[in-house]
Amino acid sequence: MTVGISLGTQAVAEPSEPVAKAKGRRTRRPALDTPPSTRRAQMRLGILLIAPLMILVVTFFIVPLGSAIYYAFVDFNGVNPNPPFVGLANFIELFQDPKLWPALRNNAIWIVIGTISPLLIGLALALLMWNVGRAGVLYRVAFFLPFILPQVAVGVVWGWIFDPVRGWLNQALEAVGLGFLRTGWLGNPDTALYAVLATAVWATSGFIFVILLAALRNVDTELVDASRLDGANGMQRLWYIILPQIMPVFLMVTTITLVGGFSVFDIIFVMTGGGPAGATDVLGTLAYSNAFQLNRISYGTTIALVMTILAIPFAVWLNRLQRRLSLQGMGA
Repeated sequence: MTVGISLGTQAVAEPSEPVAKAKGRRTRRPALDTPPSTRRAQMRLGILLIAPLMILVVTFFIVPLGSAIYYAFVDFNGVNPNPPFVGLANFIELFQDPKLWPALRNNAIWIVIGTISPLLIGLALALLMWNVGRAGVLYRVAFFLPFILPQVAVGVVWGWIFDPVRGWLNQALEAVGLGFLRTGWLGNPDTALYAVLATAVWATSGFIFVILLAALRNVDTELVDASRLDGANGMQRLWYIILPQIMPVFLMVTTITLVGGFSVFDIIFVMTGGGPAGATDVLGTLAYSNAFQLNRISYGTTIALVMTILAIPFAVWLNRLQRRLSLQGMGA
């Protein structure tokens, strides 16, 4: 009896060799026995599926980027088929250009105001329209319409609005007793940039409103109601309950708007052309004027390349932050 118990105990205490090895290291899964012909077929299918995208990337990104880098190191005037190599001369001239720093300052103003303002307006409109019923469709269309209009048309119409003589803005100010504020909005160096910026904010806010309103549909309203019962005010509910749940989407529209501030061109070109006296010049208009008006293709390309270099770190940082929040399960 004693021997039987001892044998039983020994059998339990000493596991078999395969089990002991399994405890010391992970078991390796057997490799899938895929025939070589199947692997080759899968590889061909994968190449076929990604080929259209790769063609687009190469055609519209890699080739233009390579051309821009090439032209930045030569002196090309648009005519000479064999432009001379000048090395870093274009970059040295750029950083010594007295027009560069005012243009960078205007870009910085555009990035800060042109990013924060439409985000706040779009978020406020989305919160107001959050629980609106069928009538919300009309509001969404009305607010989104300016974004899908051509920027040329938007610039022309707002140019009429800001007209110092016949523009309804000055007439409206006169009608309400604020005639002392009348000015040539696009002709005054102190107001021209902010007038164009107000136009861009008006055109962009509708896009942000629609995107954030769609994100709000996925917010857990039970948490919002529970926080209201706990005594949280509106700002606390927004900051601690709503924004964390829509943060990846919020960062996405922030990235689009912020990067657009580096490359802004069309609305400024239509409304002011960079004037008066360079008051609304940004890097985009500076690059255009040098490349296509002064026939300094290489110098204009250098400015455009610097625009890209400045925008990439912000886009990468915001994209990584958005991805990290999405992987953590935060947001809509």
